[in-house]
Amino acid sequence: MSFKAAAVQMCSGVDPARNVETMAKLVREAAAQGATYIQTPEMTGAIQRDRAGLRSVLKDEANDVVVHEAAALAGELGVYLHIGSTPIALSDGKIANRGFLFGPTGVKVCDYDKIHMFDVDLENGESWRESAAYQPGATARIADLAFGKLGFSICYDVRFPELFRQQAVAGAEIMSIPAAFTKQTGEAHWEILLRARAIENGLFVVAAAQAGKHEDGRETFGHSMIIDPWGRVLAEAGAAGERVIVADIDIAAVHGARAKIPNLKNGRSFVLDEVMPTGKGGVAA
Repeated sequence: MSFKAAAVQMCSGVDPARNVETMAKLVREAAAQGATYIQTPEMTGAIQRDRAGLRSVLKDEANDVVVHEAAALAGELGVYLHIGSTPIALSDGKIANRGFLFGPTGVKVCDYDKIHMFDVDLENGESWRESAAYQPGATARIADLAFGKLGFSICYDVRFPELFRQQAVAGAEIMSIPAAFTKQTGEAHWEILLRARAIENGLFVVAAAQAGKHEDGRETFGHSMIIDPWGRVLAEAGAAGERVIVADIDIAAVHGARAKIPNLKNGRSFVLDEVMPTGKGGVAA
């Protein structure tokens, strides 16, 4: 099965309505290039560091402007439209970092809440605590679609290979990794992590990213990518700016890569034994 996939690169601001206008323009551009699966980045609807300000513009899923527009676009264009994620207000005051997949009829296929929270302290004083505002998800998900089996992740999830391995063993042939990687971590790890997840699981990776200097002052790395199961970069966007990248995806390449290096099949369970040395080369009883 072959199809054309697109990754939409954005530089979302604090106003969801304005971000939706940009999203719609870029999604239409991707569809015009023949893409039938189109992915937008993490936090498509709003990027705002100030939590109170972010909460003031958020809606629940039923009333969210991104969700409403994405469903309409998917139905109008006859494509699978994957909103990499957008912030959704929850009833308990927390926020869900939630991705949505809409089918060609405009009906929601499924959603996915980011599992791993970006709680880190980086160099130069950059610090993030997603868990202070966001409710982590607890369910990994695979969608069995017309073109193949699609697995889900969001941004920081990429650093947890067990999430990808479990989905690959369960049949995932394409992994989505929408993101808003910081410039600092992106420069160090973005491409390495994406290619590693593709290679070690023998699958395609589609990673739509946020890019550039945002209204709230943060800077994201960009470099949206589409990668094949052998780890080759099929398409890549630049470091900044709104753009669309497109690549042809042939699911046969997944089965070809897994036949050459069948590490999913060859994996073995094992016991971890911690050795406690005592004196000259001895081992504690």
